[in-house]
Amino acid sequence: MANAQAQLKKILKDIGEKTGVRVRLSPGTGEETAVSLACGDAVFEGYIDGTGREAERTARLLEYLVENADVHALLPDREEHLKAVLLGEGGAWYAFRFATKYAVKEGTCFALDIVPDKHLPEACELVRGCLAEGDFAVKMDRTRIAVVRFADGEQSAYEFGQFLWQSLYEELGIRASVGIGCEVAAFSEIAHSYSQAVTAVRMSNLFLDAGEVHSYREYLLVKMLEDVPKSRLEEYVMQFRIGNLDEVFDDTEIAETAEAFLESSLNVSEASRTLFMHRNTLMYRLDKIERITGLNIRKFSDAVTFRILSVLHRLLRQERRES
Repeated sequence: MANAQAQLKKILKDIGEKTGVRVRLSPGTGEETAVSLACGDAVFEGYIDGTGREAERTARLLEYLVENADVHALLPDREEHLKAVLLGEGGAWYAFRFATKYAVKEGTCFALDIVPDKHLPEACELVRGCLAEGDFAVKMDRTRIAVVRFADGEQSAYEFGQFLWQSLYEELGIRASVGIGCEVAAFSEIAHSYSQAVTAVRMSNLFLDAGEVHSYREYLLVKMLEDVPKSRLEEYVMQFRIGNLDEVFDDTEIAETAEAFLESSLNVSEASRTLFMHRNTLMYRLDKIERITGLNIRKFSDAVTFRILSVLHRLLRQERRES
């Protein structure tokens, strides 16, 4: 209903500019004539000044003009329209209008958020050249590019994100942060996926995670905890009854070692190779974490607890910086 009303206001504004007739959507205090205005699947009551035969004729004309309005002519150009859809402006109705006007494909799709470190116009052109027919890319602002990708069954969303990152780096020397939203069933839901893609980029920056391509799925736990009030987060940390967490998480070497070990699925040999570190050095640092926190992150249950604590610590630290 709200979307239909917003569209009706645009139509009435256009009619007013062309005819000089002003229509209110709420009754006034003087003499007026009611107008029945059908927009989409909704019908609204409008009001114009005056009564009598002339006002009635104007009311009938307005009803006709609204019912037969060329809504496409009121829509912004393609890029601005797509940006509005991705940002969730106008809801599903706006997405439907875009899909109808530009013959958008049906089927599952997902969005990507790409933040190049330089040369955004050139990066956008290259990204467009990497897309299949029916996909979209648009500059959202001076720093980021949004991509709408329809699933093709050949590349996973993550593989496609890696492909775009590699293309930007190899062909233009551009490094980019790439966030990937979850797949949605139809284009009308793409705003949800784009919001997730933006969140993935933001979270990767907040946690200084390795790699340039990140999926929203990686940060579901973080997003759930981020939505919890700060006082409750602090309460959760207290319940763990861990000593000085700063001693672990503010020690770059220890924190990076723990992160690599968790990312290596608790495999000591793989973590050692990733860090270019002797196995004994790695074991010493894991033992140090256990001495400080009481958590042996070689065990799965303690590793999960440590991961939750690391998320809580970083979210609280971020809140302190912003306050």
